[in-house]
Amino acid sequence: MKIKKQLIRSAERMHSDLGWLNSRHSFSFGGHYDPERMGFGPLRVVNDDVVAPGGGFPSHPHRDMEIISVVLEGRLQHQDSLGNGRVIETGDIQYMSAGSGVVHSEFNPSEDEPVHFMQIWIQPQRKGLEPRYADQPIIGSEDNEWQLILSPDGRDGSMAIRQDAELRTVQLTEDRTITHTVAGASRGLWLFVLEGQVSTKGETLEKGDSLALSEADTVEIAQAGQGAAKIMLFDLPTE
Repeated sequence: MKIKKQLIRSAERMHSDLGWLNSRHSFSFGGHYDPERMGFGPLRVVNDDVVAPGGGFPSHPHRDMEIISVVLEGRLQHQDSLGNGRVIETGDIQYMSAGSGVVHSEFNPSEDEPVHFMQIWIQPQRKGLEPRYADQPIIGSEDNEWQLILSPDGRDGSMAIRQDAELRTVQLTEDRTITHTVAGASRGLWLFVLEGQVSTKGETLEKGDSLALSEADTVEIAQAGQGAAKIMLFDLPTE
């Protein structure tokens, strides 16, 4: 069976520049619409956000969405109607299940440093559930080994989300490769490069590039170019 794939280069992402916010969207978001980029399975939003010092998103509502933030550089201040108020540090992951409804805000508390984070939205399996919140440092960050960050059952120190979806990260050092076997039938893989360069399935991907793979049983990813490569890999239902 021929593998279906969709490659989106970093420069092909949709772009929002609000002064205080510089954001690149892998999928349709806000005023940006492309019928060919409406998500991948339940993965609906992957935004690569840089917020200027003192900037941020004022209080706004969400519902029926699993919202994940991974802070790559800087610090992100979070407050919500559930009573949570936290500053998320570099290397932390934050999870908010909006469920039946929640109001939250996100700000950069620094006076002189930007904050760079990935914001990810995943549609839940069920609507109207009670909202919930969690955050934690990303653990088990050994080079050249998969680190499970999100899963439906919270195994291996991952954060449990309300969808049969998994998110893994890895840092590949020079000349190293890694393999992942898809979790089951009717699933796909979505790969995003955070740093460096990798090669897989006949494609070379650089920072900000993404590759969606349908009907693939396994994927082998190799470090390419100079320096370590950091990637995120989603394993998701596609039906």
